Amino acid sequence: MNCCILGAGAWGTAMALHLDRCGHSVTLLPRRIEHALEIASSRENRDYLPSYTLPNRIQIGCEPKPALMEAEVIFLACPSKALRELCQSIQPHLESALQLKLCLTLCKGLEIESFKTPAEIVSEALPGLTCGALSGPTFAGEVAEGKPTAVVLALGKSCSDPARYQKAFSNANLRAYISEDVRGTELGGTLKNIYAIGAGLCDGLKMGDNAKAALLTRSLSEMLGLGVALGGKNETFFGLSGFGDLVATCSGDWSRNRTFGARVGLGEPPQAIIDSQKSIVEGYRMSKCLKEICNKKNVNAPILEVIYSILYEGLDPLVAMQQLMTRDLRSE
Repeated sequence: MNCCILGAGAWGTAMALHLDRCGHSVTLLPRRIEHALEIASSRENRDYLPSYTLPNRIQIGCEPKPALMEAEVIFLACPSKALRELCQSIQPHLESALQLKLCLTLCKGLEIESFKTPAEIVSEALPGLTCGALSGPTFAGEVAEGKPTAVVLALGKSCSDPARYQKAFSNANLRAYISEDVRGTELGGTLKNIYAIGAGLCDGLKMGDNAKAALLTRSLSEMLGLGVALGGKNETFFGLSGFGDLVATCSGDWSRNRTFGARVGLGEPPQAIIDSQKSIVEGYRMSKCLKEICNKKNVNAPILEVIYSILYEGLDPLVAMQQLMTRDLRSE
């Protein structure tokens, strides 16, 4: 199968390595030409996923048209805020992509202006193209290394042969589970980043394992209620793209969102952290986006609201956590 990955961040690069191990023909297309040339020369993505050698079999593209001409599946691996622009940049070249059957989003987050999920953006920007999502607890370094991983391959009813893609993208190291709930899968990947910031706050404040376990448990409950209210299926949030991704992102040292929350808990200003680093902290943007959605839909999400207040309104993190602990008592 000929696969093209648009976006050469850590996750896009790891997916290129995985698909190569599955025996597919892979083209990795960085956003910047200079980045493409550097990867092609060094056979390593030093900016985003250093220390992993890209085999010569993996082609590094500089222009979208040649990369798309032979592609049967494209993977969109950019940050969610850049997804619409990426779709618009490749749209003129799709008429020559005669083999293209499927587009899969790898990004996690909503569009701030429209509140649309990645698959909804693709369907709007690239009409007529079958689109799904691949999500779950996927630390890029572990996937690149070939460590055991499980993911959700969410494909809508318009996909004619989901089992073919499930088999194609699975191997002894990575197992794909099929779901028809594309929206719920993408919402799980969006919401978990917000709650990972909360887990990081617990770490930074040195609140202990009891507090962090309690926060994660209540975060799952809140994520479930909010996700269903926004159109996802209940069972999706108990699966890999919900609970699974939440556990991984809230506990891993590699998690940008958890690390960001820990630094805020230690006293660093949120905006200063965001401005100082190259990598995207999706939970920062999404806490504001989801707070607006909750206000419009009149959905109660106290943990989300507290995290938003810490990040955007200057609420002291320790005071915020005390507010959660002193809410009205209720049944579980």
